[in-house]
Amino acid sequence: MGLKLVMNLLSILMILSSVSAKREFLSDSEFDVTSAKYGGKAGSDISQALTNAWKDACASTSPSKIIIPKGTYPLKEAEFSGPCKAPIEMQLQGTLQAPEDSTQLTKPDTWIGFLYINDFTLSGGGVFDGQGAKAWKANDCQKNPKCSSTINVRFHQVKKSLVKDITSLNSKNFHFNIIGAEQLTFDHVTVTAPGDSLNTDGIHIGRSNGVNITNCVIGTGDDCISIGDGTKQLTIEKVTCGPGHGISVGSLGKYDNEEPVAGIFVKNCTLSKTQNGVRVKTWPNGPSAITASDIHFEDIIMDDVQNPIVVDQEYCPYDQCDKSVSSKIKISNVSFKNIRGTSATALGVKVACSKSNPCDQVVMSDIDLKLSGAGELTSQCTNTKPTITNVAKPLACATDQPVDPAKGGAPK
Repeated sequence: MGLKLVMNLLSILMILSSVSAKREFLSDSEFDVTSAKYGGKAGSDISQALTNAWKDACASTSPSKIIIPKGTYPLKEAEFSGPCKAPIEMQLQGTLQAPEDSTQLTKPDTWIGFLYINDFTLSGGGVFDGQGAKAWKANDCQKNPKCSSTINVRFHQVKKSLVKDITSLNSKNFHFNIIGAEQLTFDHVTVTAPGDSLNTDGIHIGRSNGVNITNCVIGTGDDCISIGDGTKQLTIEKVTCGPGHGISVGSLGKYDNEEPVAGIFVKNCTLSKTQNGVRVKTWPNGPSAITASDIHFEDIIMDDVQNPIVVDQEYCPYDQCDKSVSSKIKISNVSFKNIRGTSATALGVKVACSKSNPCDQVVMSDIDLKLSGAGELTSQCTNTKPTITNVAKPLACATDQPVDPAKGGAPK
């Protein structure tokens, strides 16, 4: 009996020792920027504290977590580079706050950058506050084709990674810019900026493969999601967009050496009071002759949306181009299916393709839109012959002539 009691006590001690060791291991894998080692404090700039915590976490040979507790932390700028030795997570629980003035940054086009990282998670329910109001007032893109401003968060060559439960607030320019990513998922991400904040695209993707954007709520002053050249196998699902300019493929064709776009799937999304719904846009008279193919918009709800369905191959904001030369972009295998709701403009469908490169394999089916105001809906299809099923006549390519979106059937 005595021997059995001793053995039971030894077992209990071993279990307690194991739990203690595990706790120590977990403590060693967590890097809190407000700890005594790093010295970060709410209300004070934590650029150095965060840089040091990243350096230690990235060097860890076991999975690590950087913790930014609740509170507001000014952050002048930060660049987090890999590769790291093991999976790494940044848990942002508080708010990181950018300088109001971009001239304080070493790289005026980027506030925070994540570069060359695999197996990375950004989480925690926190906020990247770009403090963009001053930059919006100074925006001169209407007259300066080379205008630029600061992107809130860049992801460059980030692979097999996850961004979840994070908010971008009032970015000076794009909120999130994704370039060269593979297997990167955005889940339950929120983007917030006023509808009149210029050039504040919510999420921009370019030259990436296998990006997934799901369960996101985006309200901003430009495209909720913009899809740049070189994007392949992108899935956008269960996204709510508004205010903003809609969900857009493009613009494409403006620059040299652009890459093809293929495999874009947008489904189960809701757009509310946006300037556009779902669209593909390319520049006329551009240098790039690439393809945009296998693009599909399905199960989309429009709530009082201007220009719900758009293919525009004469995209030329601020008249900064020559429309007399057709777009070199070849668009093919594009579908608009099960799109329903209300249009704020009489022109419900516009498919205006390039005269020199007409669109091929355009499919429109089960489109049910009602005009939210007075007048009658109409549609325009130019340089394409879509396959149309279960679409009311006014929306089924009613004319091949340019149409004023506000006036419906009146020639533009």
